Amino acid sequence: MSHISNKEAYKRLEERINRFPQGAPPSKTLYKILSMLFSEKEAELVAMLPIKPFTVKVASTIWKMDEVKTENILQKLASKAILMDIDYDDKKEYCLPPPMIGFFEFSLMRTREDIDQKTLSELYFQYLNLEEDFIKDLFLGTETRFGKVFVQEGVLSRQNELEIMEYDRASNMIKEARFITVSMCFCRHKMHHLGKDCYAPMETCMTFGNSAYTLSKHGYGRAIEAAEALDILNMAYDYNLVQCGENVRSGSVFLCNCCGCCCEGMQAIKNFGYLMPIQTTPFIPKVIEESCVGCGKCAKACPIDAMKVDPVTHKAKNDEEICLGCGVCVRNCPKKAIYLKNRGNKIITPANTTHRIVLQAIEKGKLQELIFDNKALFSHRAMAAVLSAILNLPPVKKAMASKQLKSVYLDKLLGGK
Repeated sequence: MSHISNKEAYKRLEERINRFPQGAPPSKTLYKILSMLFSEKEAELVAMLPIKPFTVKVASTIWKMDEVKTENILQKLASKAILMDIDYDDKKEYCLPPPMIGFFEFSLMRTREDIDQKTLSELYFQYLNLEEDFIKDLFLGTETRFGKVFVQEGVLSRQNELEIMEYDRASNMIKEARFITVSMCFCRHKMHHLGKDCYAPMETCMTFGNSAYTLSKHGYGRAIEAAEALDILNMAYDYNLVQCGENVRSGSVFLCNCCGCCCEGMQAIKNFGYLMPIQTTPFIPKVIEESCVGCGKCAKACPIDAMKVDPVTHKAKNDEEICLGCGVCVRNCPKKAIYLKNRGNKIITPANTTHRIVLQAIEKGKLQELIFDNKALFSHRAMAAVLSAILNLPPVKKAMASKQLKSVYLDKLLGGK
């Protein structure tokens, strides 16, 4: 296999990352991040890998090297949490996860000595918090949101209990998970290296299923039982942390417990709140003015500054345009002057991860990357024909077809998978 230049290797890796619906806008900072996480040779090899999960044999064919050498390289990449190695029965498959939730975060989900985590944290802060292109694309790049907020279940009224779906409960996600790990919070670990970390506990990020098993194998997550995971969830409630997970109805991969000062999602809300970067809960807090004493505890606890005390009326006032509906304010009101009310608007949540990724691919014009790389969703010829038809529609009809695909066809096709 011929060798390519250093610059070209990382450029091709950037292109490979951007074939997936969640990409990473190129920049000098991204180049530096990739050069810390990947050697030049690793960048060259990973840039050649497919989007779909692949076996050692597939990688061996692509790389034109024997399977023993190929497997050694793949395992080294998996040990650094750059690749995920997933065991299915007697077969092992590998895949390159997206940057987030993926190899960006995995690099700071444990203390490591093989990379300079302080320098890496500074680069992440530059790329994620200052340059903003990546965060805008991650949270605002598609109509279908990447993540969603869970309500704090302890503040739900009897009426709320009747209105909430099981997949909108963080506790239900934990109870249904086959395998759970807990890891260091990427966001707070990053801010720790910058001297800006906060009061909140560090070991709070949970991962589920095959991804959790992979992280556990390589020491990036500590395997825990559901009982401990529920204890962590309740501890997070006590610290006024907001629960954010994948925006799906089943098979969610992660559950983050987010603070307002360090978390990328909460920062996105503060910066772009009126565009609603994260899917809210079905609820919205309402203030009972005659009971409110204007103590400001709700405003102090709100992670995104949606709740404030009106300087004129001295009553709590909620900015419903940016409110997440997490219920933190309800929990912190000493006078029980805040309650949760159903928002009244229908929230459509993707069936599972595959459904979400396909919806986002449609919305970003990257569906062809998914179809031609991974034929598991449908036959190559049939899906190519569907794509061709969609791409050749006039704009108005194309938008209608997109809505129909999202609301009916894909939901039925993927709901049971």
